[in-house]
Amino acid sequence: MAYVITQRCCNDASCVPECPVDCIRPTPEQPEFATTEQLYIDPDTCIDCGACVDACPVEAIFSEDDLTASLARFRDINAAYFQRHPLESNFDPLVTPARPPKELGTLRVAIVGAGPAACYAADELLRRADVEVEMFDRLPTPWGLVRAGVAPDHPGTKSVSAMFESAFRRDTLQYRLNVEVGKHISHEELAAHHHAVIYAVGASADRRLDVPGEDLPGSHSATEFVAWYNGHPDYAERSFDLSGERVVIVGNGNVALDVARVLTLSPDELATTDIADHALDALRSSTIREVVVLGRRGPLQAAYTSAEFLALGHLKGVDVIIDPAELELDPASQALLDDADIEPSLRLKYELAQEYAAKAPNPDNKRIVFRYLASPTEIRGDGHVAELEFVHNELVSEDGRVVARASDRRETLPASMVLRSIGYRGVPIADLPFDERAGIVPNEHGRVVADGAHVTGVYVSGWIKRGPRGVIGSNRVDATETVEQLLEDFTSGKLAAPQGDRAALEALLAQRQPDAVGRDGWKAIDAAEKSAGKSGGRPRVKFTTIEDLLKAARG
Repeated sequence: MAYVITQRCCNDASCVPECPVDCIRPTPEQPEFATTEQLYIDPDTCIDCGACVDACPVEAIFSEDDLTASLARFRDINAAYFQRHPLESNFDPLVTPARPPKELGTLRVAIVGAGPAACYAADELLRRADVEVEMFDRLPTPWGLVRAGVAPDHPGTKSVSAMFESAFRRDTLQYRLNVEVGKHISHEELAAHHHAVIYAVGASADRRLDVPGEDLPGSHSATEFVAWYNGHPDYAERSFDLSGERVVIVGNGNVALDVARVLTLSPDELATTDIADHALDALRSSTIREVVVLGRRGPLQAAYTSAEFLALGHLKGVDVIIDPAELELDPASQALLDDADIEPSLRLKYELAQEYAAKAPNPDNKRIVFRYLASPTEIRGDGHVAELEFVHNELVSEDGRVVARASDRRETLPASMVLRSIGYRGVPIADLPFDERAGIVPNEHGRVVADGAHVTGVYVSGWIKRGPRGVIGSNRVDATETVEQLLEDFTSGKLAAPQGDRAALEALLAQRQPDAVGRDGWKAIDAAEKSAGKSGGRPRVKFTTIEDLLKAARG
């Protein structure tokens, strides 16, 4: 019997060092780690010890004997990875990273943001140094996209927050929630109270389609829709027209699949999750029967992961529809598929698409329809979205890459709502340099760079550092790199001593933002939400306005 890593894998690699026989791959040191869809356990080497299960922060690892029907295929998925990448175990002793000398005193670090990138950075600092960490977020709640971005029907993924909660119990870390940097406190003032400042603010903007009609009512970003159904206070008052029969999602990454599931799942099923009440009420009245997911390239180049694509086949009352004609491949894609050395996860994407295409649909079911090689050209409607026009693409090879090129064929789809899900983008931060083209703060391994030189004491982590790619756990390796640079600068004496201590910071914040929420306030919010959910068999009922959150914090 072996253990198996399944769909929820967050790639944070906590399990890797826990395995006594070193059979989990890829490791963060391997080049394929940066692009892998998930981690895998070699079934021929696993000794059934279960150490990885306890280490996994998102409950993604199961004994093969305990796999449910929806997860059973992951036994073969794990095995296939090692057929392509035979295991070469490494039993070199782990090297414990050096801590800064005690005579340097306590390192004070401000972290701006409270999402996964910020939390992984804080956790690394707490393990590596004598440190005081101040974690700032403009909302009264921590966890960022874990709370406001992960789909409500993926509760296991959200359990990573429990790991952070456990690590942050000590007073060495203090929450400074409902405090907006740039409004209540400036970057200059942060720097004056700390040796270093880490910005882990993510990528809060979304990319636009730049087509006529994009701003019509009924045309939205998936970012808005996700934040709305997850109860983000900035989006709780938004409204979305669910009175039509078809929604078109432009883009086919995992976020697009999240949105498609939420639009087609039974409201009774969603009622057992932490979805926002206002969204649940709206979805109960929804008449949406079909969600069309458009991708500009072919099925082999689709942005979704094979694990999330596989999970769609197990939704109750939902058919996944693919026209077999959509799976005809261009020569370059066919050559890739025919290559015996193809990555198993990539081959699986195509095999799953073929399986969906071969299934007979149930006319009583809702539908998620995948269209490939399609790019929107115009959104039309008289005062509201009524249809989307798209062009059929052809894949061609350019400079060794397969790219989509528009053909002369166009098609129109009637739709009552269009959601664009084509990626996130970072936004400029006051007093920091910004790369407009890449949408990131310029940096070298996390050290912020301006005019070719490091900005002393200023660092970045997460999407604002590397761009919006990777999953939750990708931020762990990223944060480790940033913290390594920070500790190196502290040890070498490059960081200026703070002019003010924690008490001075608290006095300043009390004057600037009397409604700041600390650890006790967040605990009160958390307890109140969980208590409200208990009667309905839900993990929590979220407060969705700043006023209600602050009231609970004072409760």
